[in-house]
Amino acid sequence: QVQLVESGGGLVQPGGSLRLSCAASRSILSFYAMGWYRQAPGKQRELVATIRPGGGTNYADFVQARFTISRDNAKNTVSLQMNSLKPEDTAVYYCNARAVVDSWGQGTQVTVSS
Repeated sequence: QVQLVESGGGLVQPGGSLRLSCAASRSILSFYAMGWYRQAPGKQRELVATIRPGGGTNYADFVQARFTISRDNAKNTVSLQMNSLKPEDTAVYYCNARAVVDSWGQGTQVTVSS
């Protein structure tokens, strides 16, 4: 397993931007993929985006080209650039390392509100 620490959440107005970062305690190259998930109050955790070691990406339909996931294998970090944020994007965002046994960060709160 690996320790994952998210940062970058906060309060932002609708239409604004945030950049989330996830720092891993060791190399992320060995994982099938790195990803971001989110969980809103009263809802199940859902996939936001994933990125594979070679850079291939996958996004949830609701992202609609507003978010970009990236990774820096040398720094063992994964980022999520979120633009054009909407109130419905409000959730706790979790970093994930996909393996036989997944690893999760503690989450970072994103609140989109005027």
